[in-house]
Amino acid sequence: MTTPDGGYVTVDRPIGQVAASDARRSSQRRELRVIPAYLREVYGWAYLNRTNARLLDRDAVVNTILLGNNRRLRRCLLCEIEPGQRVLHVAHVYGSLIPKLARRVGRNGVLDVIDLVPLQVALCRRKLRGFRQAQVRIADAAQPGDGMYDAVTCFFLLHEIPDERKRAVVDALLPRVVPGGRVVFVDYHKPARWHPLRGVMRGLMGRLEPFAESLWHHEIAEFASAPGAYRWEKQTLFGGLYQKIVAYRPVISGKPEFCAAGTAGFLPRPPPDAAARSTNENSDRIVSGKS
Repeated sequence: MTTPDGGYVTVDRPIGQVAASDARRSSQRRELRVIPAYLREVYGWAYLNRTNARLLDRDAVVNTILLGNNRRLRRCLLCEIEPGQRVLHVAHVYGSLIPKLARRVGRNGVLDVIDLVPLQVALCRRKLRGFRQAQVRIADAAQPGDGMYDAVTCFFLLHEIPDERKRAVVDALLPRVVPGGRVVFVDYHKPARWHPLRGVMRGLMGRLEPFAESLWHHEIAEFASAPGAYRWEKQTLFGGLYQKIVAYRPVISGKPEFCAAGTAGFLPRPPPDAAARSTNENSDRIVSGKS
């Protein structure tokens, strides 16, 4: 502190407090070193700031960002998941999607959530208290580990990462599903020419989402090194502004496959039937991709 004449007075603190403070600063510096520069520079305010993260982590905020489509897009993802499955979800999502995903897999399933940011992992763990079937760990989406899953879900992550990272993430996630399994991407898409918000969204993306417009010009399958090894299905929503892409891994020789580390055996299933898709009312279209 300063004295009236502008000098300084040393204020002694207990050694334990100094050590704890130094340890926290050292831990924070280590965390920042493993967080990519693009994330710190573009999205640090949203994902690395504890106060802002708590304010943003609300369904009302997410629904505003998604122009009133939060519930619809959530259902679009959840209808691809069945009780008892082993599911990997990539990156914490603000709002209530994560606990809804845990309820969807049920007590006989497994939900594995990964995120690169320790703060996001902590927020996600708090949401999943009481869900014994769920676990959260620090991991990069481009290096999710060696586990095998019935389904992998990715909700509005790709538009936040540079194209080279998109390629790395897509290539890392596709092999993580067993034959008969699926990888589900829900994200932005190029809206129809007549869409009244097309110009507004382009302007917003230019200012706030510098990596998002890439999804206007490239199919998600184009970020895969071997897209022909999967069957792709595409669905657009809200005048084409959003998309759901499902990549199905083919069954080998028609034999049942089982999750390597799952709690329950997984028999290959066909794509969701029409009844399941009815939850995605007013979808723009469903297009079968390459087989």
